[in-house]
Amino acid sequence: MFSAQTYDVAIVGGGMVGLATAIGLAMADMRVVVIDAGETQTLSGEARLRVSAINKASERLLNYLGAWHYVDEARAAPYSKMAVWDKDSLGKIGFDADSMSEDHLGSIIENDNICQALAKRASEFSNINHLENQRLSQLAFGEREAWLSLESGDNLSAALVIGADGANSWVRGQCNIPMTFWDYGHHALVASIRTEIPHGDTARQVFLEGGPLAFLPLFESDLCSIVWSLPPERAKQLLDAEPQSFERQLTAAFDGRLGYCQLASQLQAFPLRMRYARHFARHRLLLAGDAAHTIHPLAGQGVNLGFLDAGAIIETISELQAKGKDIGDYGNLRALERWRKADALEMIAAMEGFKRLFEGNNPLKKAVRDLGLNLVDNLSPVKTLFMQQAMGNKGRLPTPCQPQ
Repeated sequence: MFSAQTYDVAIVGGGMVGLATAIGLAMADMRVVVIDAGETQTLSGEARLRVSAINKASERLLNYLGAWHYVDEARAAPYSKMAVWDKDSLGKIGFDADSMSEDHLGSIIENDNICQALAKRASEFSNINHLENQRLSQLAFGEREAWLSLESGDNLSAALVIGADGANSWVRGQCNIPMTFWDYGHHALVASIRTEIPHGDTARQVFLEGGPLAFLPLFESDLCSIVWSLPPERAKQLLDAEPQSFERQLTAAFDGRLGYCQLASQLQAFPLRMRYARHFARHRLLLAGDAAHTIHPLAGQGVNLGFLDAGAIIETISELQAKGKDIGDYGNLRALERWRKADALEMIAAMEGFKRLFEGNNPLKKAVRDLGLNLVDNLSPVKTLFMQQAMGNKGRLPTPCQPQ
């Protein structure tokens, strides 16, 4: 570490998006400080409840940063197939990596595994100062720099501040950035589940009347992570149920596709809300990841959208620095803001459309769902397009996320 308290970039938040951004900027020879309210967790024992579906674009970013090498492969679960179906109907669609000439479609990885890998990689840079268990007490912006005061009493300054401190962002609140938000009317139940039938490296999702239920394959053949979106009252009923009662209801909801389902962890629930910051950038400020946007988890794209933010910030700020431009001047950040806001809005709209189409048992909507799923499943060009989108191979990709 270095003793200077003046940095090119100060990143508030030491999660996946914050650490990824720090490494990319350090690779461009910038001095970076990461102010992390927590500390890196050491992985061991049972699977963690918070996992992410890492698509190919995010995987390429982690490779570019040199962090993929540090991911604990024994606890990562590449999946080669996807199966989606509508409950009590004939609508279904399946994807297979072989048909795409790919060895896998993505990977289900515990968030702590990714954070641990990024923290190890970050520790190799002398120009990254990772301050763990530290919180900000004050933040102020001037014409030429921003000033940050820590609760410890230390003071820092930087040309640019990046708020990557999660959905309840302190930075966003401190800067009085208004939010557009709505409650999805769902809670997400999450747990680790032992299944009677091996998952076969397949990610599965069924659309139920109350909301989607996903079984994501984990690093053992009979272990899955579930994300079950439900109305709050129904979620509470299942949380309060005896374990065996929950297991029976889960098995029935999933059509017994993986045999009897047994709880292998605590069952937890959290409310689902869409959040969209009105501004992703201001003078000497950027928002990234959940601090800028949160979406419904039904397609598992939240963290991938955050990693695209990281890739875009790395690309843009590195170019500004190389050209000798002010990396914190809002005029230089506007194009980046428009890019990331457009991507986030597109994803928010898509998730809202899917949610509305697949909720409830209205016969007309059910017929449209069945027709749409089966049509896509049988039309190779359309199916390929859908799969490329899910893998993160479509759209405007930042340079670190592009296929080589």
